[in-house]
Amino acid sequence: MTTSRRILPVLAVAGVAALALSGCVAKSDTAGAEAAAFDVSSTADDCAVSSSQATSGTLTFSVTNETDQVSEFYLLAEDGLRIVGEVENIAPAASRTLTVVAQPGTYYTLCKPGMVGDGVGKAAFTVSGDPVAVDGPDAEQKQKAVDLYAAFVKDQVGRLVPAVEQLVSAYQSGDDATARTLFPQTRAFYERIEPVAEALGDLDPRIDYREVDAVAEGLDWTGFHRLEKDLWVPAQDALNADGATPAWQDWAPSTPAERADYGDLLLADVQELYDYTHSDDFTTTLDDQGIGGISNGAIALLDEVATGKISGEEDWWSGTDLWDFAANVEGSKMAFSLVQDFAAGQGDDGAALVEEIQAGYADLEASLAAHGSLADGFVGYSALTDADKREFTDLINALAEPLSQLTATVLD
Repeated sequence: MTTSRRILPVLAVAGVAALALSGCVAKSDTAGAEAAAFDVSSTADDCAVSSSQATSGTLTFSVTNETDQVSEFYLLAEDGLRIVGEVENIAPAASRTLTVVAQPGTYYTLCKPGMVGDGVGKAAFTVSGDPVAVDGPDAEQKQKAVDLYAAFVKDQVGRLVPAVEQLVSAYQSGDDATARTLFPQTRAFYERIEPVAEALGDLDPRIDYREVDAVAEGLDWTGFHRLEKDLWVPAQDALNADGATPAWQDWAPSTPAERADYGDLLLADVQELYDYTHSDDFTTTLDDQGIGGISNGAIALLDEVATGKISGEEDWWSGTDLWDFAANVEGSKMAFSLVQDFAAGQGDDGAALVEEIQAGYADLEASLAAHGSLADGFVGYSALTDADKREFTDLINALAEPLSQLTATVLD
């Protein structure tokens, strides 16, 4: 989030790297082939698949929900984050089917009883054999890209809800050490899909405004960054993010009662985001925006990095900006991966653009990896040298230029 907030288009952040929009069963070389069938048992603590190996082509997963909650089944890409196929709303004792066209590679299967949290029974699933040509109708492929994005957003928000519950519980009970550990990890779920909230009027300001932004717009300051300032109490001589106002001016650490209120407000706002992303309005919005909204989302998330995270202004008190930085880049890259095949199909210029963007992401990810990872943690922002910051800036600018051409290319 930046000091100059604006309503961004809802973005698409799901990815399909190895499957080339593989959740889609297209009219292709596989159209006449018999699908390989797998049985999946979704229980309270496991996600048992009848086999962990398959040959490339059409795969069908028959998922039976053996819990007393509504469940979901996911086929994830090798990074364990991108959704390549999912089936949701499986009622207790019911069965549903997921069919995908799978390219060679490593994937993961996962079930999610209750449709929130990290899920259970995550296990590797290996696809061997030769690449499969998928050449379905253009409209069908584009709609599948939108559908996969919707699945990713629901997954991220479904994981955000319990993560925020844990963060708020620690914050309200005064367990600041635990809350400080959870803070950047929890925010990653939100940062991958932030423009979804930004498109909902004042929801993102309530969840994610910094103090300087709230003051400038005359708003009550709530959300993640209100908790952050309590968890990382500023020094007496510290300045706010505006670089001028003393941090202690008109501010004092929250009382236990105030912490209870701020925590409850954040829980309610995140629940509102969850309710929206599981509504018909959300689906309609995505359908209306189509793949142009996806490519614009890739651009918007990189802009989030350029205008806030790279300067260290986002997480002013905690110095956890690199967690947000990495999550924004992940979201941007996955949005790009959903539409890259459409861009590459626009002749030699489109293919060259895709290669340039892919190289830009790889360079930026390599630079980030020198300072840590989302899984293992990053160094604090204050540990970055001026040379480190210049390198990030140069890499972001190098990626932003070709990425700015993406929407026009996919809609050509």
